[in-house]
Amino acid sequence: MNKIVTQLNKIAREEPNKICFKDGDFTYTYGQLKRESDTLAVLLAQRYKKNKTILIYGGMEHQMFVSYIACMKSGHAYAPVDNQTPIDRIELMIEVSDCEAVITWNDWPVDEKLISVITKVEAEQVMSEELVLEKSIKPVTDDETIYIIFTSGTTGVPKGVQISYSNLINFLEWCVSDFDFKEGDNFLAQVPYSFDVSVMITYSSLLMGGVLIPITKELISDYEVLFNRLEESELDVWISTPSFVEICLMNDDFNGSNYPNLRKFLLAGEELKHKTASELVKRFPNAKTYNAYGPTEATVIVTKIEITQELLNKMDRLPIGYIKPGTDMFTMLEGKRLPDGEKGELIIAGPTVSKGYINNSEKTNEVFFDYEGTPAYHTGDAAIIEDGIVYYRGRIDFQIKFHGYRMELEDIEYHLRKNKYVKSATVVPKYKDFKVQRLVAYIIPEHHDFEKEFHLAKYIKNEMKELVMEYMIPQTFIFRDELPLTQNGKIDRKHLISEVND
Repeated sequence: MNKIVTQLNKIAREEPNKICFKDGDFTYTYGQLKRESDTLAVLLAQRYKKNKTILIYGGMEHQMFVSYIACMKSGHAYAPVDNQTPIDRIELMIEVSDCEAVITWNDWPVDEKLISVITKVEAEQVMSEELVLEKSIKPVTDDETIYIIFTSGTTGVPKGVQISYSNLINFLEWCVSDFDFKEGDNFLAQVPYSFDVSVMITYSSLLMGGVLIPITKELISDYEVLFNRLEESELDVWISTPSFVEICLMNDDFNGSNYPNLRKFLLAGEELKHKTASELVKRFPNAKTYNAYGPTEATVIVTKIEITQELLNKMDRLPIGYIKPGTDMFTMLEGKRLPDGEKGELIIAGPTVSKGYINNSEKTNEVFFDYEGTPAYHTGDAAIIEDGIVYYRGRIDFQIKFHGYRMELEDIEYHLRKNKYVKSATVVPKYKDFKVQRLVAYIIPEHHDFEKEFHLAKYIKNEMKELVMEYMIPQTFIFRDELPLTQNGKIDRKHLISEVND
């Protein structure tokens, strides 16, 4: 049995006109969600083999999550692909995932010879019909993969994190109960679907019979329109990265008086700064603010803690929370488990740990392992655990989070080096208050005819836009004739990190 499908069917049967998505004046109901996802699921089941991956391409349209539910109902894994993703990266996703098809809600930029394409026109035509979802069509259950989220890879090839139905349902049952979401809550839906925090937002809202309120990138670019939309949305639950909250706190009108329904902030995806949390608690004294943590490989989040004024008074660097029940988290050094209070690599073991990266046994074996009969994952994060509370202490490697997105510095470097004017390149983070403020690229250039270095930097940035997501493009370029090396002859990244952050 698939509990998500069962719950959505129940809501649609009992309250078919209940709204599940509201974008300005446009609304979409649970009855429509059931009918359209049923019909699309029939098409997918008839056309594609069960358990194959279906890419879903688009922005923040409601059809995106309709497609997710349709895949779930028809027994297929889905992989969200943001419509801002460069073509080269999409092609790599297709190759890595060995996907069967794509449902595209925007203009599809990739050669259709590479993959079977269900266009928006075809999908909408199908969903306008009323096909019966036969009982013989079985939904995703148990250890079958329900979705795949792509993250950066060290070789420039994205890694597809496989999350099973069992992973997801274990997470959602904890999430919905522990955060005390209410039936009919209005949920902020600002996080892109390709970012795993969106999983918590979408399914928590749908399971609670709530309403998803989308905030698109276009809205965020116009502050006046953004804040008008936020105020009129009557939000109850705010789930986002700290970075988006920081944007909103720039507006003095972002406070509890103007958002009387907002009773819960849940911040995840990157480190929450003390200053940000303090200002949020001050402005929204009647709302609860939570800090949460979790890698994509462990199904969204595995810790949480309420940020109170008392906690803010005690600590300069905020903890990432208490450990999710049923999950074991500990630190490890040189293969040995450390006692509480000692800093080491943070390990997560439990029922929400992924089965690994799709079609990538080498990377899977590097970071996933069995710990006393339980699936476990090397996070690459340094941490200290005391009295059941986890304290994040940075990365043990060169994987970082920037604006809520997790990326590998080697991935960016790989694409930088493809530029004909780049001989060698290294990317390092510039920190402020323990948080990545910007990315700095050190480059040894090839011979060029650019009059000024900033002209060369502009050219490289424009080339990068065709290869990686915008947030992966370094903001600062430093050109050198040579870069410092370690004793092993490798570029001394730690030296450059120190130089940038002195």
